[in-house]
Amino acid sequence: MDSQKEALQRIISTLANKNDEIQNFIDTLNQTLKGVQENSSNILSELDEEFDSLYSILDEVKESMINSIKQEQARKSQELQSQLSQCNNALENSEELLEFATRSLDIKEPEEFSKAARQIKDRVTMASAFRLSLKPKVSDIMTHLMVDFSQERQILQTLKFLPVPKAPEIDPVECLVADNSVTVAWRMPEEDNKIDHFILEYRKTNFDGLPRVKDERCWEIIDNIKGTEYTLSGLKFDSKYMNFRVRACNRAVAGEYSDPVTLETKALNFSLDNSSSHLNLRVEDTCVEWDPTGGKGQESKIKGKENKGRSGTPSPKRTSIGSRPPAVRGSRDRFTGESYTVLGDTAIESGQHYWEVKAQKDCKSYSVGVAYKTLGKFDQLGKTNTSWCIHVNNWLQNTFAAKHNNKVKALDVTVPERIGVFCDFDGGQLSFYDANSKHLLYSFKTKFTQPVLPGFMVWCGGLSLNTGMQVPSAVRTLQKSENGMTGSASSLNNITQ
Repeated sequence: MDSQKEALQRIISTLANKNDEIQNFIDTLNQTLKGVQENSSNILSELDEEFDSLYSILDEVKESMINSIKQEQARKSQELQSQLSQCNNALENSEELLEFATRSLDIKEPEEFSKAARQIKDRVTMASAFRLSLKPKVSDIMTHLMVDFSQERQILQTLKFLPVPKAPEIDPVECLVADNSVTVAWRMPEEDNKIDHFILEYRKTNFDGLPRVKDERCWEIIDNIKGTEYTLSGLKFDSKYMNFRVRACNRAVAGEYSDPVTLETKALNFSLDNSSSHLNLRVEDTCVEWDPTGGKGQESKIKGKENKGRSGTPSPKRTSIGSRPPAVRGSRDRFTGESYTVLGDTAIESGQHYWEVKAQKDCKSYSVGVAYKTLGKFDQLGKTNTSWCIHVNNWLQNTFAAKHNNKVKALDVTVPERIGVFCDFDGGQLSFYDANSKHLLYSFKTKFTQPVLPGFMVWCGGLSLNTGMQVPSAVRTLQKSENGMTGSASSLNNITQ
């Protein structure tokens, strides 16, 4: 019966996953169909605009050519009209002179005839008819303004849609996820020397497999990539996966998207648990700050209730002190007394994890480490066998030490600006690093018997956290070489505080 139920549960799970895949595919098809309709409408509008632009250019060219022909016609006509007018005037004068000369032949008086002959000679010498060029200044030929658009017609007849680059292919084997950076590599299915650049798009998601159309996050765009790989660095891995797709662009148009690729980007993400933090700590997500006025007037009331035998669980009134929202995780008592402690809200039960902590410059005292969930509300980090930490004291005297089970080991190193915390739960190792140089500060070697929570103590100052980080490659390398080092929790057993 039990085995049949298990088998049925597996079938149900398989069917549910398959239904989810089919629904996602249906959403993709609907989105694609909508995109085809919208993009077709846009392309038709653009095509009309392009042809209207061509028509406009042709009309302008035609108008310019018509004007050139008319100007040439006017110029030649004016030249010929001027020449024609001169010839008519010369002809009229010449005919008048001819008539005068003909009449002079009938003059009988020698002296008068001689005088007329001299006048005729002088007038002939000065006559415009003899100075005229009898060759037209311009011809009637207009062939120099003829056109032949056969070549242009051929070009127009070869008009076609733009050559669209083919979709690139992302190579998952060549992609690299390390040190909170992602390198995406791709290639073209065939050589295309007209490609000008690539566009890479990515988004974070908590779903494995193909990207979901109805995903809650938008695609981020990296444009104008000249090579066939790109590295996104300085990322916060606050989702389980990232989707990637890329498209090639020539100087005119972008091509199809590549098939999307999903890469795993798992890392430890946690916030600070303000439902159990000490009342003198002001907690906001990944920041904690000492607040000397926090909870005043409340602790005495709570202690009074405890003395009357009531439960030590914080009341709703107590958990909403100051600007804190009502406790939603309240699985433990709030830290009190001199345990100025706040824990992370996410337990570590397996695997290797890394986070970083930065203290305010004027912070007088703080601790960074891990603790079991069973850490008592009066317990301070490092003073019990359920917590491990390094402690920085800048009050009265400067000390830097590793603490566990009320044992202390002084650290003869400079306190770094940022402290990196590496927790290998399965390997039973807790190591602290200079987050900038990745120099090892101290390493505990133990065996974790319960899930651990990131733990922090702060007094007169504040801390800020950086989570969503992968274990840095440098730390992984150092871990392999440092596993044999001394300086484990056992080395604290003989050193009293």
